Amino acid sequence: MRHIISILLENETGALSRVSGLFSARGYNIESLTVATTDNPSLSRMTVVSRGSDEVIDQITKQLNKLVDVVMLQDLTGHAYIEREMMLLKVGACGQDREELMRLVDIFRGRIIDVTDKTYTVELTGVGDKLDAFITAMAQRDIIEVVRSGAMGIARGKIALK
Repeated sequence: MRHIISILLENETGALSRVSGLFSARGYNIESLTVATTDNPSLSRMTVVSRGSDEVIDQITKQLNKLVDVVMLQDLTGHAYIEREMMLLKVGACGQDREELMRLVDIFRGRIIDVTDKTYTVELTGVGDKLDAFITAMAQRDIIEVVRSGAMGIARGKIALK
């Protein structure tokens, strides 16, 4: 089962390494990992997406809670949450293809954020399936480069990591 684990941790050298090392030491793959500072510069928010049974993820969260750097964590999978991922996609855009590309970007509620005489760079935000569907729709085109942020998640309502 897919789990999204949100972690509030000290913004210190090596904290990311210790968290990711805990997963690799136990032989579990991290599908996605995002991390950045919060409104408090001494804290970072990390979102880890991994697959495993509830028992395995429970064991990992218990081990994560033992790390000195971890302030608080929550497995969002058991709660109502909002998930988003961002993608930047550079695609060849020449001639009449430019107009069709603009329509496709609009259908997926993306934005063209850079235009050259031969390329468009598209910004798209949404759940992973939406981004995958956009890439599939673009498959017949000249995709030059794709960059994805990985999933980020936040619990709905008053539940918060603070």
